[in-house]
Amino acid sequence: MPVETPVPEIAISLLAHYDVHARRLPWRAAPGANAADPYRVWLSEVMLQQTTVAAVGPYFTRFTHRWPDVAALAASEDADLMAAWAGLGYYARARNLLACARAVVADHGGIFPDTEEALRALPGVGAYTAAAIAAIAFGRRAVVVDANVERVVARLFAIATPLPAARTEIRAAADSITPDVRVGDFAQAMMDLGATICTSRNPACGICPLRDGCAAFRTADPAAFPVKAAKKPRPHRLGHGWWIEDGDGRVWLARRPDKGLLGGMRGLPTSDWSAAPDPTPPVEAVWSRLDAPVDHVFTHFSLALAIHVGRVESGCVPPGPGEWWPLALIEEAGLPTLFRRAADRVMKEEREDARQ
Repeated sequence: MPVETPVPEIAISLLAHYDVHARRLPWRAAPGANAADPYRVWLSEVMLQQTTVAAVGPYFTRFTHRWPDVAALAASEDADLMAAWAGLGYYARARNLLACARAVVADHGGIFPDTEEALRALPGVGAYTAAAIAAIAFGRRAVVVDANVERVVARLFAIATPLPAARTEIRAAADSITPDVRVGDFAQAMMDLGATICTSRNPACGICPLRDGCAAFRTADPAAFPVKAAKKPRPHRLGHGWWIEDGDGRVWLARRPDKGLLGGMRGLPTSDWSAAPDPTPPVEAVWSRLDAPVDHVFTHFSLALAIHVGRVESGCVPPGPGEWWPLALIEEAGLPTLFRRAADRVMKEEREDARQ
């Protein structure tokens, strides 16, 4: 008979707390079930990458209503999925989502593989996501370390090595406390602890079920962990965007290249985002410029996008892939945040001009 590995004391305490205080989330099984629908686990984990639970909830509900399983998602049109994703950001996730769904259908008969190794072979599935699906959906022992778990473990062991160099040490420490039983619940319990109690600022140590075994709690400043390396300043870039409106009440929405930032999304035609002060517009028109640029912060840089407004005759076709979109239906275009802000600004000014 196989020898059972003792469950670490930390896991026992945390699981007991989770049984009472687990967050009720639409993609989760109840505590003790230790398994959930792999499709819903995978979809939620992709959506939750660098996005809050509160922001993901409505998107997850809409996606699972429209595409209730991986086969339905795999059969969706690229443009439909990208439009449905609009507003969640990090659009490469949406492209990978579709590629992964199609790979599961084409290569695995529509059934998600149940091992970390096989899951990692799927498009867009990295080490964390593979471990999370293996543990939560299939009950396989896996070391699941997201940003919340990273913070919890760094404090439990008072790991003083700065991030990102500390990640190997943190993973080894997480491995040492991961049990062989209820692995899905344990992974989600660690995430909950980091999200609700062991928060980045002002951790609520007084109600933490792991306080007695926490090395950081015994220091004067548990919030000092994990130790972070100094951040590099975020570069600032300038760009130009063109609002091209025709005589039929439509705006030209370009389709951005599949690869690159906001890949595959609809948006305004733009210059390169390190452009000269006065780039050449895509079509001839009488152009005016909004008084202030539209500002947006991406992960690795900030952008000030100057918006130029021009009107052309019906029948004009600007260069490059795109489509004329009715202004009355602009909310249905699935514009990413940057271009949605630009559209809001232009249309607000047009309404104000019409009242004058």
